[in-house]
Amino acid sequence: MKKSRAIICLIAYVVILGLLGYTAIFGVGSDKSGSASSIKLGLDLAGGVSITYQVVGDENPSAADMSDTIYKLQQRVQNYSTEAQVYQEGSDRINIEIPGVSDANAILEELGKPGSLYFIAQTDSAGNNNYETGYGVDADGNIVVQHTLSKTIEELQADGSIILTGTDVADAQARAQQDSQMGNVENVVTLSFTEAGTAAFAAATEKAYNNGETIAIYYDGEIVSAPRVNAVIKDGNAVIEGQDSAAEAEQLASTIRIGGLKLELEELRSNVVGAQLGSQAIHTSLIAAAVGFALVVVFMIAVYYISGLAASLALTLYAELMVILLYAFEATLTLPGIAGIILSVGMAVDANVIIFARIREELATGKTVQSAMKIGFNKALSAIIDGNITTFIAAVVLYFMGSGTIRGFSITLMLGIILSMFTALFVTKFLMNIFYALGVQSEKAYGVAKERKTINFLSRRYVFFGLSLAVIVAGFVVMGVNKARTGMPLNYSLDFVGGTSTTMTLQDDMSIEEIDAQIVPLVEEITGDGNVQTTKVAGSRQVIIKTRTLNVDEREKFADTMVSHFGVDKNTITAETISATISAEMQSDAIGAILVSTVLMLLYIWFRFKDIRFGASSVIALVHDVLVVLAFYAVVRISVGNTFIACMLTIVGYSINATIVIFDRIRENLRGRWDMDSLQELVNRSITQTLSRSIFTSLTTFFMVAALEVFGVSSIREFALPLIAGIICGTYSSVCLTGAMWYVMRTKLVKKAAKAKK
Repeated sequence: MKKSRAIICLIAYVVILGLLGYTAIFGVGSDKSGSASSIKLGLDLAGGVSITYQVVGDENPSAADMSDTIYKLQQRVQNYSTEAQVYQEGSDRINIEIPGVSDANAILEELGKPGSLYFIAQTDSAGNNNYETGYGVDADGNIVVQHTLSKTIEELQADGSIILTGTDVADAQARAQQDSQMGNVENVVTLSFTEAGTAAFAAATEKAYNNGETIAIYYDGEIVSAPRVNAVIKDGNAVIEGQDSAAEAEQLASTIRIGGLKLELEELRSNVVGAQLGSQAIHTSLIAAAVGFALVVVFMIAVYYISGLAASLALTLYAELMVILLYAFEATLTLPGIAGIILSVGMAVDANVIIFARIREELATGKTVQSAMKIGFNKALSAIIDGNITTFIAAVVLYFMGSGTIRGFSITLMLGIILSMFTALFVTKFLMNIFYALGVQSEKAYGVAKERKTINFLSRRYVFFGLSLAVIVAGFVVMGVNKARTGMPLNYSLDFVGGTSTTMTLQDDMSIEEIDAQIVPLVEEITGDGNVQTTKVAGSRQVIIKTRTLNVDEREKFADTMVSHFGVDKNTITAETISATISAEMQSDAIGAILVSTVLMLLYIWFRFKDIRFGASSVIALVHDVLVVLAFYAVVRISVGNTFIACMLTIVGYSINATIVIFDRIRENLRGRWDMDSLQELVNRSITQTLSRSIFTSLTTFFMVAALEVFGVSSIREFALPLIAGIICGTYSSVCLTGAMWYVMRTKLVKKAAKAKK
């Protein structure tokens, strides 16, 4: 690259940074499109709509029916936000909380009346039409087919024209498939039925197919679809064709799912609620992000000189693009989402550190700066790709198999991984070439790796194994003690075990920050527990306080305290038992997603490294890190809430990435000449060669999380503290355990195989 061209490129890059930075901070247009302030925020950060439904026609619904209804509603409301929460209140009510929206009436209209879906035959047994087909005009002036009932639902039920109800539907999903005739991609809805529904649907489709009829799907007062039956369907799996768009297909599938609830619900009340953490949480989080990022920039420049400057400029672009893409993808940002961003920032820095370490090693062998840069990027490529792909695999699985906050975490993580690879492999390289063309060509500007004496990590491998085992066992012991003392091994929050929701009307209008400062300490004194969540109904003095389950005496003391300290009218205080916001099904989804992603990561590492022992060592290290952090939760008694799962997933992603770097160096060194006697030296040398990367990446990630711990509000600090423990643990396991475990498996299995041959 010529100097003149380099100057132009640098100016252009700075201009682009400025434009993207302006967009990320101030946005475009009157609605501030693309700005950080326009990103959807979760209930914890920005508030939203709270809707309470009550079961109709059944005063004592079964726990199984309530659980099934809650789970299906959770799937439905995720169309509004992955961070939406659904939980039980009392014995026959269900609460839905949807963040980032402010029009309760619009949500109610779109959500419809759950539990009123019917499949209706076109004609009754006497051959009379059950519904008529006509034509109308939509809002855009297009002619559309319209279907209207000729009878009421009661008449259709009486004459047997209703062939199925929503409870006979097992699942409904929007899909894209190839048209069998034209080969075009079309949007469809796939249906699967229960065992009883399969038999009834088979009989209905046989009649409709022989007569060339349709079967209408009726929901909440109107026919939402009336597909023609093109075949007799006996296996319980059907496809509804003719959807004009993916959005239309998703809407129909979602409608069928919510209409398939076992219970019929009606709206009891709806409110717009404020942020659970208040504006202070957002303000302090932004300060923490700015401080953490500044520390990372200073560190990178101080350690890597001109390369660090290039990386810092690339990371600035990364941060700006992350903000804009979060807005573009309509992601909902909550504390778990922040965890995904922190992890991806760490991975972005990590990729740069790997590259710079490689460049310095090449300079130490006498290569020119330009040659060292080229070789360094090439040699770092495999470790960067493998580390990011393994984490990306986990993120994709979590997105498709997880629900709620898990999906929100996966979205930010996937975006971050893609951006981190782009900025490290392309933008940083581009900037370093610019600086070189501008005349920064001295080796001193990039740094030269010093010869480091190989550290004999493997000689202490059994000490490391014993130490890790002792910490894990101690964690289980503490959990056992906690179980005996409190009934719970961990300090489970309302998200996992439910509790009591108390609603009251304050005499004075207080902000959420004032409520947290004045009311929450008194509530914590009554409950003896710091697990308190507060929400304020927008435009009113009504406050909702959620705590662990309160007994009668505690409820009375709560009410008396509010009356005496804040002048609350005791008659306005109501208390209801609420279920966990993270249902058993959601927990099962999360566990299943983690198990599947772990298996896929194991297979990928096996495929890439041609040795399953690399994958096995990685998985064992992941389990180790999770168990150690679990022990940390038990000992420190940090609240285990919805951020717990995101925290564990962050630690898993961080740990696997660190392990991949070491294994990549072992794989590279194995290509040279070695024998079994020198294998221990080879592993020790590989760990030593990557030690600076392990330490420096941990430090930069630590800066980001530590800033949250220092500047964040209490709930954010509870989220940051276990992440700090996880960073330390992940660094320890990757350096001290993974290489040693691979070496033990490699040498022990070889010896056993040799003995078997004899």
